[in-house]
Amino acid sequence: MSPPGATPFPGAPADPVAPAPCADGAAQADPLGPGTMILVVGPSGAGKDTLLSVARAQLARGSDARAGRLLFARRLVTRPQGSGEAHGTLTDAEFEASCASGRFPLSWRAHGLGYALGPEVAETIRDGGLVVANGSRATLPEARRRFAALVVVLVSAPVELRALRLAARGREDPAAIRERLGRTPEMVLSPDLEIENTGTPEEGGALLADFIRTRLTN
Repeated sequence: MSPPGATPFPGAPADPVAPAPCADGAAQADPLGPGTMILVVGPSGAGKDTLLSVARAQLARGSDARAGRLLFARRLVTRPQGSGEAHGTLTDAEFEASCASGRFPLSWRAHGLGYALGPEVAETIRDGGLVVANGSRATLPEARRRFAALVVVLVSAPVELRALRLAARGREDPAAIRERLGRTPEMVLSPDLEIENTGTPEEGGALLADFIRTRLTN
């Protein structure tokens, strides 16, 4: 198994079933700033949650984390927690109500589920901090409108490896796994970093942590 690496992104075909952000009732007048949003995106099974967990652990004792300047966002999802992820849970009704009230700085739907970042994300960015979050490739256009400083990290892996990871986590049936593997939404923004996550979690997580450190020092 070869170690992960950072490489340029070659482009991706469009996906006709790409998820769309929910329509917020309270329009955001200006992009959130002056802090930075790092969105970690990539196909299902690429290992985004795993690398985020490793990077979070590596950076947890840093002065920026202690001072509240660095936030690893806890994503909200309209399903119970499953293997390999740690997210907040909310009902569909709660998701729609929060969308309508403008509570979420970023939200979207995919795979029949609602996903959102909570209000603590907006608070950290308004205070000049840096937020790292698990996002969606298809919501990048909306993220570009919502955040004044957006940084994109793409996590990739061969489809065969992704299929094995999806089966191992046990959240989807074979049909749902095939649907996830077949999704290739267009990357409208070139990533600032691509991690080919084919090595150990520690290797990929270290690449992500090092990249975050460079953004904290900028």
